[in-house]
Amino acid sequence: MGSVRKASAWLGLVDDNDDERYYDDEYAEGTESQDAWVTDPRVKVATDTAEEKGRRIGTVTPDSFRDARAIGELFRDGVPVIMNLTAMEPADAKRVVDFAAGLTFGLRGTIERVANRVFLLTPANTEIISGEPAGRREDGFYNQS
Repeated sequence: MGSVRKASAWLGLVDDNDDERYYDDEYAEGTESQDAWVTDPRVKVATDTAEEKGRRIGTVTPDSFRDARAIGELFRDGVPVIMNLTAMEPADAKRVVDFAAGLTFGLRGTIERVANRVFLLTPANTEIISGEPAGRREDGFYNQS
């Protein structure tokens, strides 16, 4: 039993023998499994769930134009891509932006500049919601006048 679990048991937050329900017979103490690092199949891994629901975003920081292929493969699979070109030479960065512009045009996506030399490529089925605040009201909560 781990130290946090012991402390929780001491505080009465969990039962001492509640720890037993997490182990199957094959995982009993003293027996080692060949697949010690394999995730329990009852546990849903976050990346699997994200992939099933289409909630993935790729980030790519290319060093040269050769890395543009990784951007294209992610985007072609329908994954929004954040492209960080700050580590590139200006000439190569321009080539990658041209490549990304053609890629988004061909697949009916959009390209948007997020910051200096950082771009967001979004597929056709993705909506970008601007985080800009709505107009300020004169009688708002933070009105200090």
